[in-house]
Amino acid sequence: MNSRVSTFVIDTVAIIIFAVLARLAHNKPDDPFTFLNIVDTFWPFFIGVILGTLLIAKQVNPRSMKSGSIVWIATVVVGLGIWGIRHAAFPHWSFILVASITSALLLFGWRGAAGAATRKSAE
Repeated sequence: MNSRVSTFVIDTVAIIIFAVLARLAHNKPDDPFTFLNIVDTFWPFFIGVILGTLLIAKQVNPRSMKSGSIVWIATVVVGLGIWGIRHAAFPHWSFILVASITSALLLFGWRGAAGAATRKSAE
């Protein structure tokens, strides 16, 4: 699997984890933790991952922090934008903050770990 495809797959898994964590945090009797609710949370942010991946298509290293920044910004802006359209409301500042921080930790975290592992194996 080439690095562009594997980067997209890992970014997608990161956003699946993001959606699972979000659904676990907001598990309520009237809005339970279900597969369909995970998908409902996941897909708007996944559209952002797709857009971000397209924006970095010409980047030399899709696993770089610079590329990760582009994917992260696209993921947050598109995901929260779709949320706002679907709910006819601007997302609450705390939602913007938590979604931004959590997705950043996941999208930058694996890149940092992969970079550290690559540097370590080169020694």
